[in-house]
Amino acid sequence: MSASTDDTARAGVDGGEFRRPTMRDVAARAGVSLKTVSRVVNAEPGVSPALADRVRRAVTELDFRPNVGASSLRRADGKTATVGLLVEDVANPFSSALQRAVEDVAMPRGVVVFSASLDEDPERERELARAFAARRADGLILVPASDDQSYLEAEVRAGTAVVCVDRACRGVDVDSVVATNRSGAAEGVRHLFAGGHRRVAFLGDRQSIWTASERYQGYLDAFAAAGLEIDPSIVVHDLTDTGVADGATSTLLTRPNPPTALFTAQNLVTIGALRALRRLGAERTVALVGFDDFPLADLVTPGVTVVAQDPTAIGKLAASVLFSRLAGDTSPTQLHVVPTTLVRRGSGEIPPPR
Repeated sequence: MSASTDDTARAGVDGGEFRRPTMRDVAARAGVSLKTVSRVVNAEPGVSPALADRVRRAVTELDFRPNVGASSLRRADGKTATVGLLVEDVANPFSSALQRAVEDVAMPRGVVVFSASLDEDPERERELARAFAARRADGLILVPASDDQSYLEAEVRAGTAVVCVDRACRGVDVDSVVATNRSGAAEGVRHLFAGGHRRVAFLGDRQSIWTASERYQGYLDAFAAAGLEIDPSIVVHDLTDTGVADGATSTLLTRPNPPTALFTAQNLVTIGALRALRRLGAERTVALVGFDDFPLADLVTPGVTVVAQDPTAIGKLAASVLFSRLAGDTSPTQLHVVPTTLVRRGSGEIPPPR
């Protein structure tokens, strides 16, 4: 094929507008049939090494890229080698670590991961889950924003593998991978009690979120086990971002009889509380234990003591369970639990005032 013909294959024939090279262009360039090109591109047998080399050279010269969607429709198993990952917010450090872990399991298998943020919106969850399923994703890994995933029942029956992470699925029988939210929160509060604190404030995310509810229950468990009464005036829920958490912390610490310690039940809430402490000059006098780690928590002074989840372990386990189901595992579904770890860095070890 001449240079001018190459240009036509790359740019198209109508006014020089761009057109992606097709299998027909590759066949013409290599001097073989369309079927031969199809077999080479889809790694099917029946093509001699010499012809296969000619096709591969033509593919390289024309920068041909197969239509993966069209190829998947021709596969006997109907698989698209894609999975969807629906998280709370891809900008959240927990979500981004989770995504990377899923990718690390998927990529060696030749599977592409598409992700989206749910923003704790149940309707957005349903729309995006259905959109991924409609685009024939082989499986979904989902951080539920709603308390009912029964809308996925038809997709599961149709063969879509589903695994819920961070929060257990409800209304559909699928695997879930969660952390020890309740017992981990209780451990964090007990750690503050062990340091001598009794006025320990709770600052949490939306009460409607399963993990937020579990962590609050852990806070209640720790008080009950210690035989202590909770002051409702230092319990604050529904802190949706760092700015709101900053304001709530400032309010608690500037009122009469403020708490001597804070238990913050989500990483963005912890960051907001830390900003308030530093602005008020109280980072060395008010103890702080946060649930969930975050970047640079060990570099501030004092370092932030946290009940750390392991999003990498959670993501890898969720992806492994998903691919096991896709490979034909029909064993009963399970709730997989990944333990949390108390990481002492200094802020949680500040004693109460004498």
